[in-house]
Amino acid sequence: MEQDKVKITEVAGIAGVSIATVSRVLNRKGGVSQKTRQQVERVMAELGYDRGSTQGIVGVITPGLTIPVFGVMAEKIGLALAPHGLRAVICPAIPGGVQERDFLRSLIDLGATAVVFCSASNTLDTFDPEVLHLLKTRGMPYVCLNGAFDGASAFSSDDAYAAELSVHHLHQLGHRRIGMAAGPVGNRPADRRVEGFCAVMDKLGIPRAEDLVVRQTYSVEGGQFATERLLAQDVTAIMACSDQMALGAIRAIRRRGLDVPGDVSVIGYDDGPLMEFTDPPLTTVRQPVDRLATEVARHLTSKLSGRQVPTGELLFQPEVVVRGTTGPHPRPAALG
Repeated sequence: MEQDKVKITEVAGIAGVSIATVSRVLNRKGGVSQKTRQQVERVMAELGYDRGSTQGIVGVITPGLTIPVFGVMAEKIGLALAPHGLRAVICPAIPGGVQERDFLRSLIDLGATAVVFCSASNTLDTFDPEVLHLLKTRGMPYVCLNGAFDGASAFSSDDAYAAELSVHHLHQLGHRRIGMAAGPVGNRPADRRVEGFCAVMDKLGIPRAEDLVVRQTYSVEGGQFATERLLAQDVTAIMACSDQMALGAIRAIRRRGLDVPGDVSVIGYDDGPLMEFTDPPLTTVRQPVDRLATEVARHLTSKLSGRQVPTGELLFQPEVVVRGTTGPHPRPAALG
């Protein structure tokens, strides 16, 4: 068998072990008996497997690096993994699409050590079932970020609490007609934020909050579209599901000849790079990116070392960063 055609799947098949076991042997991790380790090493030697090419590679599948927060998240994950001898390879792909599945298949075939789903298929209610099938049948270690596959380990920002923080901030400024520019239906973080928004509005005695929610894409254009419809309902504040949507909201407000925050306040979500340099600087909800990346690295290194790791989804608390796009209700007398 030619060396350049030998894949980790072939080594695992001939040795009679999982891909995860071969990865642990390749990366000299614990959790493998001496007998099994010797067996895998013998098969690799017989096949002429090149163990140096993909040693310690962790694929980070993310929606795309044009969205600043995902670029930061991927970089932070890479930095957190590096001290453990692991190298992050960034795989930008549309969540749930064919490219994501192809990335995963390539990572497995090339002998990658593990995969991080960073706001990828794990955020969707419906996604390509081949993704989970590949993970289970090939024994690939993985962890999810900002949404979980059923039964998987995940580390996520608390989306419902983020909505609560946003609404309370705007409510304290006197706003009652608060609209929400939300992400698409079936996107779990967006769905959670909508649920949180409606729940806190109900607690505050503001009826029919669901009528003030417009679902659109996570983009400037999506935020602009949603805001145009919300302005027609006389809202005085916009809660956006991403910083990009918030920038679209500001564009829509200004095209109406209105001022931010003099006439309409806007709060975003993520706190990506440069948001403090917009005009005015964007008030937003900051994801705890550093803590999420640290926990992903800690979980993966423990798992690859053969230690028992907990399953389930841990929620991390975000925080409001108050800047210049939120201000007092423009018509205090209207509050009664």
